[in-house]
Amino acid sequence: MRAYQVKSKGIDGLTLVDLPQPKPGRRQVLVKVGACSLNYRDLAIVSGSYRMPMKENVIPLSDGAGEIVEIGAEVTRFKVGDKVAGNFSQRWEGGTPPGDSGGYAMGGGVDGMLAEYVLLEETGTVKLPNHYSAQEGATLPCAGLTAWNAVVEHGETKAGQVVLVQGTGGVSIFALQFARMFGAEVIATSSSDEKLAHAKKLGAAHGINYKTTPEWDKAAVEITRGGVDQVVEVGGAGTFTRSLGAIKSGGKISLIGVLTGPQGETNPMLILGKRANVQGISVGSTQMFEAMNRAISVNAMKPVIDKVFPFADVKTAFHHLQSQKHVGKVLIALG
Repeated sequence: MRAYQVKSKGIDGLTLVDLPQPKPGRRQVLVKVGACSLNYRDLAIVSGSYRMPMKENVIPLSDGAGEIVEIGAEVTRFKVGDKVAGNFSQRWEGGTPPGDSGGYAMGGGVDGMLAEYVLLEETGTVKLPNHYSAQEGATLPCAGLTAWNAVVEHGETKAGQVVLVQGTGGVSIFALQFARMFGAEVIATSSSDEKLAHAKKLGAAHGINYKTTPEWDKAAVEITRGGVDQVVEVGGAGTFTRSLGAIKSGGKISLIGVLTGPQGETNPMLILGKRANVQGISVGSTQMFEAMNRAISVNAMKPVIDKVFPFADVKTAFHHLQSQKHVGKVLIALG
């Protein structure tokens, strides 16, 4: 089977290889991959800057979906022909994440989805919403589930609340969609007026250009007359202080990404002064994934797909993600 491995640092280190087709073991399923999607984490892995240990010559990408073509012994939840996606952490079924869950994160600690066939653990596999194609399903495991964990599990978003999302990448767009699903008002930030216009078409009530309005936290407080209920924080050190400024007293910050860099200084008195609820979000469990898919099905929600690249153009897809010109998800189609 064809697959890509990370042989050296940089996008050019992605190498197409021919590997034996795997066989499912006990409580495993073999999936013929139909599509994959890219995340910022994948760029970090390929560049060699990812903070967690990685499997040598790892097959990258945490996100992918396809059809089960073979099942192993003792598999009871799935059958051949089921349309499925793999959960980001193959060993986090539910509840509190186990201490070693990061070691079983797809495309890092274990091989990922950028291959024609992949093995998934039965407890790390989820059926796609019935109205989803493989391409649509491939958007869900990392960006979709992270946004769901932030907005629904941690944020406990309710109708009439205000959620601020940063940018128009995969997590932020899903967060916008889930917040609107639960009746919240959304404020989106971006450096591009064009992207803000796109966010408004998706349901954002307000857009703040942080290039022309550097003190976007004050703008959010003015819009809401007191502060937002939650910030979906993907920027990291460079935006965290302003996120604290944007929330109301007792507001929540779901800390997800480090797009502005991993290090910085934060005055803890700001957290105390706002009585802020700050929660680190690391994707989610298989049970959260299943709950998210039920909500997606009931609401007939569709993901936002920016562009689809063929399997032969994987490096071009990575460069497109790196350019930050996308709105929503960047996909790779197999077959």
